[in-house]
Amino acid sequence: MGIDFRNLDEGFGPRIFNQGKAYLYFGGTAYLGIPQHAGMNLLYQEGISKYGLNNGTSRHNNIQLGIYDKAEEYAADLFKAESALISSSGYLAAHLAVKCLAVESQVRYSQEVHPALWLEGSPNPLKHMEASKSNIFSFERWGHAIIEEINKSDIKTWLLISNSINNLIPELFDFNLFAQINQDKKVYFVVDDSHGIGILNGGMGIYNSLPKLKQIEWIVVASMAKALGIDAGLILASEKIISRLKQHEIYLGASPPSAAGLHAFIYGKEFYAIEWLKLQKNKRAFENAGFLDENWQWISELPVYLYKPGGLAETLESHKVLISAFAYPDRNGSLLNRLVLSSWHEPKDIQDLIVSLNASIKIKM
Repeated sequence: MGIDFRNLDEGFGPRIFNQGKAYLYFGGTAYLGIPQHAGMNLLYQEGISKYGLNNGTSRHNNIQLGIYDKAEEYAADLFKAESALISSSGYLAAHLAVKCLAVESQVRYSQEVHPALWLEGSPNPLKHMEASKSNIFSFERWGHAIIEEINKSDIKTWLLISNSINNLIPELFDFNLFAQINQDKKVYFVVDDSHGIGILNGGMGIYNSLPKLKQIEWIVVASMAKALGIDAGLILASEKIISRLKQHEIYLGASPPSAAGLHAFIYGKEFYAIEWLKLQKNKRAFENAGFLDENWQWISELPVYLYKPGGLAETLESHKVLISAFAYPDRNGSLLNRLVLSSWHEPKDIQDLIVSLNASIKIKM
């Protein structure tokens, strides 16, 4: 792509302005359009007026703002968890959960988990799957290999770590298969729902849909900065686990997120619901346009669409449309061309995208 878009001086929205030109933007992770939502912005400003710009004291301090406990109670109730912990970022939430729970556990990773969840170096889930005699990863095959390893092992306590979904190459993972783990085992299962919370299951995220199993303690970690549009991190788990995490030095020594953002999160429930419905409408309009075929990969739960042949981003740019295009997992490999819908897109934006796509795909053919 010829024009550099890496030094913009305005925030992301349905349109990006660069060098005097306007481009429709179908990338990023603002699935519910919260960064540009007028009502949420007003709530944020209201929070700033009440609490100030930030709070640099740790949650261990003897003088505290009450909104942090209030936000955690609200999040636990909203997402149907026994308890919740809110941190300054999703990175910190993920790091805290793994560092705390790995102490007594044998650790196994699924594919492509965020570096915040790594204990040391990039994990390789394939090395524990020799029995499959394949270098191609699939979540289901990984799950069966891990179940077999756990059930045959004398080790009783395990920590499994996975994403809830693959948002890059859209795929929804089925966690029901882990019911096959023997009930005499103790499994902590950390699930990163950063791209699912606010979107999956009517906005509820993955936590409440995970199977209730005697042998598994589910711990869901998430960045709240994507669909929820709040610069904070979240952990959903049992009260016992959350209490344990709150005694860890990482939690005790860290500053909390901005209270203003949590104020917007608590009082923005109606806005989230409205934007979720608008996103579904945008998805239906896009998916019913008739051009999604074997060249595309998508799932109904996510507003993310991968164009497998590649090269689409460059062609769309000539039509003043920007989509996500970067190499992953090999930074020197081919670009993943991903189109991301948001609730901030109006019906005309979707129609303009469809017209540009039809022209671009014909050009490529």
